[in-house]
Amino acid sequence: MRSIGNVDVPGCSNPDYRAVNTMSTESTAHEQCFPPPLLEFANITVTAGNAKLIDSLSVTIHEGEHIAILGPNGSGKSSFIKTITREYYPLRRDSGMVFRIRGKDVWRISDLRSLLGIVSHDLQHTFMREITGREVILSGFFSSIGLFRHRVTPAMERKTDEILRFLEIDHLGARCMTEMSTGEARRFLIGRALVHDPKTLILDEPTTSLDLHALHTFRSTLRSIAASGTGIIMVTHNIHDIIPEISRVILMKDGTFFRDGSKEEILTGETIGGLFGVRLRIRKEGEWYYATGY
Repeated sequence: MRSIGNVDVPGCSNPDYRAVNTMSTESTAHEQCFPPPLLEFANITVTAGNAKLIDSLSVTIHEGEHIAILGPNGSGKSSFIKTITREYYPLRRDSGMVFRIRGKDVWRISDLRSLLGIVSHDLQHTFMREITGREVILSGFFSSIGLFRHRVTPAMERKTDEILRFLEIDHLGARCMTEMSTGEARRFLIGRALVHDPKTLILDEPTTSLDLHALHTFRSTLRSIAASGTGIIMVTHNIHDIIPEISRVILMKDGTFFRDGSKEEILTGETIGGLFGVRLRIRKEGEWYYATGY
């Protein structure tokens, strides 16, 4: 228990949220101790023409959580990410819609970048040009595609060196993205996403096109990031993408979330087979889960 002013708040162990006002009420102290959810969505619907991309979706995700969002192709997973990043906006309704990030309804995109790091196929495709890996990471400070007349400071250089070492890609820093394998290029995009020390890293189908060696390396990288304290939101259709640090799994189909629970509860043959419409078995090996028999 941590004391806040004259009020003891049970379970408050995070010094980042200690209240400084000794006259705080218990309610105010609780709010100051516990941050608002990272994502708080309720009754979110997103359309494109006559098609519903997201259909009455509700979810709450807290900072520091490691989560997998699992669903078949076309289920709305990428649209969900684009809703988080404000590329898509929900329809306004009078049905209790909530669309908040960190307790706020309105965000500047530049501020979101320091809160959320995004790695997607669209971004990787954009960076397939004559840009070195080091320049890719440095470009994250400016939200640009490469460097132009940007002023790179010594602090930015030091941070880039730190990320290169952390991701174990410093030996590739001078290589152009067009000369890298898919897995190597993806690690530089992760590095770019980490320049602002985001609270959470969001990955959209991150292991697509990776061979076995690249998959092994990517898993190790992601586990190191999770262990460093950065939250992970993994959006995927592959069960084997779910690293051991992920404890919560959300199932998505037809534009909405329909199951949400612990990894052990959700990853069963009956549940996952129903999600993908096939008969299968779930096998656990150590801390990893695999689908077999289909």
